Amino acid sequence: MVAHLVRLKLTLLRNGLRSSVWKVVGLVLTGLYALFLVAMCVAGLVVLGTQDDVELRRTVVVLAGSLLVVGWWLLPLVAFGVDSTLDPERFRLFALRRRHLLTGLSLAGLVGVPGVATVLLGGASALAWWREPVALVAGVVGGALGVLLCVVGSRAVTTLLAPFISGRRFREVAAVLAIVPLILLGPILLGVTAGLATVADVLPDIAVVVGWTPVGAPWALAADVGAGAWGAAAGKVGISLATLVVLVAVWDRALAASFVRSEGGTSASHSGLGFFDRVPATPTGAVVARCLTYWLRDPRYAASVAVVPVMVLLLWFLGRGGSGVLGAGVLVAFVMGWSLSADISYDHTAFWTHLAAPVDGRVDRTGRAVAGLLVGGVAVLATDLVVLGVSGRWDATAPLLGMSLGVLAAGVGLSSVYSARVVYPVPKPGDNPFSTPQGNSFAVMLTQSLGMLLLLVVCAPTVGLGIAALLTDVVLLDVLTLAVGVGTGVAAVVVGIRTGARVYDRRAPELLQSIRSFA
Repeated sequence: MVAHLVRLKLTLLRNGLRSSVWKVVGLVLTGLYALFLVAMCVAGLVVLGTQDDVELRRTVVVLAGSLLVVGWWLLPLVAFGVDSTLDPERFRLFALRRRHLLTGLSLAGLVGVPGVATVLLGGASALAWWREPVALVAGVVGGALGVLLCVVGSRAVTTLLAPFISGRRFREVAAVLAIVPLILLGPILLGVTAGLATVADVLPDIAVVVGWTPVGAPWALAADVGAGAWGAAAGKVGISLATLVVLVAVWDRALAASFVRSEGGTSASHSGLGFFDRVPATPTGAVVARCLTYWLRDPRYAASVAVVPVMVLLLWFLGRGGSGVLGAGVLVAFVMGWSLSADISYDHTAFWTHLAAPVDGRVDRTGRAVAGLLVGGVAVLATDLVVLGVSGRWDATAPLLGMSLGVLAAGVGLSSVYSARVVYPVPKPGDNPFSTPQGNSFAVMLTQSLGMLLLLVVCAPTVGLGIAALLTDVVLLDVLTLAVGVGTGVAAVVVGIRTGARVYDRRAPELLQSIRSFA
């Protein structure tokens, strides 16, 4: 049965390649790239083996091997669809012994570029001790244990967490959060480089500690044998075997639970109507509740909130922790306010419910504006408090709040007009929030640029006063910034709702027709 499962994996892989030439090309390119990386690692390990410093070899092998194990355990949680050809759920109705299934799935997990590369790297890790035969043998054993930890741990974690990671909500949240490290890739790399240079002296101590953990124990086995620490080596073998036993037990229990779990799962009982229970029972309140529900549950809206910490971190990094981070609140306010410009576009074809109700333009514009101000206000105020605390510039509270709240309100007001006048292709409900739909991209870019330029003009007096107040520390300017910001923002919201309501009442059917053309 174990051999049959491995053959099944190979058959599925071969049939998948036959279905598309591009899959073959992709596999070849991926294989060549992986082979290049493995060759570089092997060459580095051979050179490392020429060093007399045992601590250096231990540090490199243990830390690199530990990262490999952690990668195998965590990557499948966010890389949806990776290696799902032998999903255990597909064997639910077959009379298979679980121990055969566990063994077969473990070996089948090594079929493919990642598995083969991991096996090669696990065996090559022993080359760091190629001049010491006994340590070399121990390195081979440690590498084998490390590879088993990778595969068995990956299967155990994914099977245990399958009820959570298979849900749409988890995938949507992960898709939003995954963009954060990509945006911060530059600062992260610089920070890691600087951090390694700073902690280079303590890396050997860190490797010793990691070597006693489940993820690092197998990779530290050869170093202990080479140093003649047989008691420590026995301890590393015991930790590795005990970890494997625990992982197999967890995987076995999780697999058994998945087999007896009903197809439809259990339905949780819910009471109440969410935000609809917390707003006035009026048409405007209904629109507010619906929009707040979207902000909470729709990943496309969540993407706007996810960039808030990114902006703070970027400004803090670029300003090297100085007062430049104070601009984060204003930037967040600009993004949150202008994000409402796509509100009707995000409704997609569900916008027909507003026309069928029918929802008056004043009600629609007011409800959307209130929801945007509530969510944006929380994000902006939280950002302002964080940057004021980080910079220690509590004296800048008044001008900073004036700028942030003024820009947010101005953005909401202008968006109330823009979204009633212009709709454009956006990711559909359920799609990746960062996908790029087909459409008239030039026209969208032009209208968006003009709208943001107009928003900058409206916000210019408030931002100008705020900058002057921050640079001069004049109390009168602080008060003026707060007054002008709040006053301009309130006026923009009132005018935007009234103007947007008139445009909405006139163009609502055309907006729905345009949205349907995007489907």
